Amino acid sequence: MRSQRKTSRREFLRAGSAAALSLPLFVPRHVLGQAGQPGANEQIVVGIVGMGVRGDQLVLNVPQSGRVAAVCDADARKTAAVTQKHQADWKIYQDYRQMVEQRDLDAVIVTACDHHHVLASILACQAGKDVYCEKPLSLYIREGRELVQAARKHQRVVQTGTQQRTMEMNRFACEFVRDGGLGEIRAVECVNYGGPTPYPAAGLPAEPVPDGVDWDLWQGLSPERPFNRRLFSHWTDGAGGWWGNWRDYSNGQLTGMGSHAYDMVQYALGMDQTGPVELWPVEDGPTAQLRFRYANGLEVRLTFPDREPQRGPRLGAVFTGSEAKMEINRNKFNTNPPDFVKNPPDPKLAEKWEGDGWVAKGHVENWFDCIRSRAKPNADVEIGHRTASLCQLLVIVRELGRRLKWDPAKEIFPGDDEANSLLDRPRRKGWELPSA
Repeated sequence: MRSQRKTSRREFLRAGSAAALSLPLFVPRHVLGQAGQPGANEQIVVGIVGMGVRGDQLVLNVPQSGRVAAVCDADARKTAAVTQKHQADWKIYQDYRQMVEQRDLDAVIVTACDHHHVLASILACQAGKDVYCEKPLSLYIREGRELVQAARKHQRVVQTGTQQRTMEMNRFACEFVRDGGLGEIRAVECVNYGGPTPYPAAGLPAEPVPDGVDWDLWQGLSPERPFNRRLFSHWTDGAGGWWGNWRDYSNGQLTGMGSHAYDMVQYALGMDQTGPVELWPVEDGPTAQLRFRYANGLEVRLTFPDREPQRGPRLGAVFTGSEAKMEINRNKFNTNPPDFVKNPPDPKLAEKWEGDGWVAKGHVENWFDCIRSRAKPNADVEIGHRTASLCQLLVIVRELGRRLKWDPAKEIFPGDDEANSLLDRPRRKGWELPSA
C-alpha cells in the first residue's frame, strides 16, 4: 500500500494563508522599539549592496511595501547607470561599510561578489538591519557559521537568496518527498557541477584601473592583485573570464548552481539543520564525479554532466522512491508514473514566477513578512549556511581527491588536519571578520 503523505495539498496551502492572516494589522515602529522592525503598515526601507546584473534585477523585485533608499557598488559606473535607468533619488555609496550605517535603512540586500557576502551581511546585522543575502551565502564554511551567529546574536531576519524555497511547486514537491509521498527513498541524483580553479600562478597582466572603480575595495578579503578586466568582469560581459572562475573569490558552479540544486536535496530529505557525514570522489581530476552520504545511510550521487545537452534537473534532483520517481527542478516537478500525484498544486501558481519581473519577488515578500512578524524566513540563514557548507565540502573533496568524514554537528573533519585547514581562509589585513 502506498504510504500516506503527512501534509495534504489543501493543508499545505491553508497553512500559508493562515500564516499571512496571523500577522498583526498594525504594529507601530515605536512599539517594536528596534531599528529594522517597521510596523505592518509602514514601508520597509532597503539598501542594496552590489549593482551588477543581480542587483539591478532585485531593484525591480522589491515589493510595493518596500522602498530602495540606497545603493552601493565598488564600481561607481554601475551605481550611476542603475540610478539613471530607474531615475531614482536614492543615496549612492561605494563602500558598504558606510552604507549600513545609514540610519533610516530597515534592511539590506547583499548581491555583491561572493567574497563580500558574509562581511557585508554581518556588518548589516550589527547595525540593526535585517538581511537578504544572495547565494551562495558564504565563501567558506567557518565564515558562514560566523554569519549565523551574528544573525542570532543581533536577532536579525536573514534570508538566503535561494528563491526556490518560496516557489510553490518546489515547496510542494520537496515536502511531498520529505513526508513519504514516494515511499522509501532509494536513490538521489544531481548535476555534477564544476568547481573553481586556482588563480593563475603567473597572474593576469596588470591593466589600468578604470575611472570610478575602487579596486582595493573590490578585492576585499582576497589577496591583493593587479587589476585585470578578466578578473573584474561578470561572465555575461564576454571578457573571456570572470571572478567566479577562481577560488579566492568564489567556488565556481558547485556553489553558484549547486546552491539551488543541492538545496532541494537538503529540503526534500529533511536535512536543513545538518549535512552529510561522508563525501568522496569516484574518479580523479578537477571535474570528478562526487558522492555523499547522510547519517541515515542515504547516498546522493552527482552523476548528470554539467554540459549541454543537459541531462537531469539543472536546479534540483531526481528522487527514486520505492513507489515512484520524482524530478524536481526550478518551479516545476514531474513524476514517473506521470499521474502519481493525485492532488498537485494549481499550475497557475507557477505562472507568477515566470519572467524577469518575478525572478525573486515572492521570496523578497516572504522576507518582508518575516521582518514584520520576526519569524524565520523560508531560506533562513541556518538553512543557507548548511546548503553552502555542503557545496563547499564538495569543493574540498575535489581538491584533496579522497574520501572524507564530516561531523555536521561540530562542523569539522574528525582527525583530519589537512582537510580542516580548508574550512577557513586567510583574510587580507583590514578585511577581517568583526567580532559578532
